[in-house]
Amino acid sequence: MTESDTRSALLRLEAEDEADAEELDRLARRLRGELAELDVDLRAVPGEVPPGGKAADPVTIGSLVVAFSAAGGVFPGLVETLREWLGRQAGRYKITVTIDGDTVELERATTAERRQLIDAFVRRHA
Repeated sequence: MTESDTRSALLRLEAEDEADAEELDRLARRLRGELAELDVDLRAVPGEVPPGGKAADPVTIGSLVVAFSAAGGVFPGLVETLREWLGRQAGRYKITVTIDGDTVELERATTAERRQLIDAFVRRHA
């Protein structure tokens, strides 16, 4: 990918209940593994250990920057992967996706609600 044809998104995994740093680290690693199968470049962003959480590798807790091709439908595939990943998780988690200051929160919602929200976000950034 050349600099001119790439977009970047900031992804942040958050727990809605009390999850310790080790749990968030495990989930973040699993999510990165799935995203690595896409045609994207991943870069971990140092994060903070949640209050009361155990110390863990600060690079694996927090956020990821995902660079992807602006062409070829990569972004809709990325968002679909995130949506599917969330749907398979037993806990209450959400992922925030930010592009150019525009943020959408992906979390458990009805399929119709989630689809409307995701479709509108993808249209703005595809």
